Amino acid sequence: MELIRGAHNILPQHHGCVLTIGNFDGVHLGHQAVIQSLADKGRELSLPVTVMTFEPQPQELFQPDLAPPRLCSLTEKVVQLSELAVARILCITFSRRLASMEPEQFVRELLVEKLGVRHLVVGDDFCFGKARRGDFKMLVEAGQRYGFGVESTQSFRLQQQRISSTLIRQALADGQLDKAATMLGRPYSISGRVSHGDKKGRLLGFPTANLALKRHKAALSGVFAVKVRLFNGEPDCDGVANIGYRPTMNGQQARLEVHLFDYAGDLYGQRIEVQLLSKLRDEIKFEAFEQLTAQIKLDVKQAKACFADGLGTRI
Repeated sequence: MELIRGAHNILPQHHGCVLTIGNFDGVHLGHQAVIQSLADKGRELSLPVTVMTFEPQPQELFQPDLAPPRLCSLTEKVVQLSELAVARILCITFSRRLASMEPEQFVRELLVEKLGVRHLVVGDDFCFGKARRGDFKMLVEAGQRYGFGVESTQSFRLQQQRISSTLIRQALADGQLDKAATMLGRPYSISGRVSHGDKKGRLLGFPTANLALKRHKAALSGVFAVKVRLFNGEPDCDGVANIGYRPTMNGQQARLEVHLFDYAGDLYGQRIEVQLLSKLRDEIKFEAFEQLTAQIKLDVKQAKACFADGLGTRI
């Protein structure tokens, strides 16, 4: 799979494709169904599947305070899409200049001249260009004019329930990790490289691996029983993680801290994936470190009991 960063990096060999456009936040089962359908069309036309997405996401540029939490970072999105039938990901820098482009110019220059789109799949609520005048109807008309097909993403349903990134965010915020995992097709996870923290966990007797949350907002917070995937050849580990601002420590930035059970290795600089399997509690501000230490001991005990009961093998 190839990642193309920016329209200026589209080369002549990228001309000719079947395309879908969207945020693809979380790459959930609905997204996977769309890509599978597009892959079928690609095989029919002997053309590669291309996914166009934007960075930052449009609402993060225009209404950052109202923008929803991301389910995944761009890196995580690329990893998830790479496991599907996607040949290329085109990441377009979303800017006010792009947003003010005439819809016809967007279609002609980017979709037709640069990408040579033969079939396009978008949501029927997709809007683009100056004053958001570009819409599904306009794309259908443009397709008839330029010779590419246009298809709407039909809502993918699971037990008659529509799957969407919004519903997954709500499930995560409510602590319904099983429900979120069902819509995602996998446990919700956060991945990244382990960075140095303030070493407070080690002083409390519970050393942690720290991940910066490279998101506009976190989709959830609290303390969780987790499974940690290591990419250094070592087996997966069970653990307990905190996501949030660490109020007892007067933390200023949200981050993920995970304590791996019975692990003594050095993970600094290494990439890990933390699968969130069960929420244990919300974040609490304690008046003394001794209270925090006592609570962490209870969290570890509860998380280990969850794993002893089969958590991590049921999904």
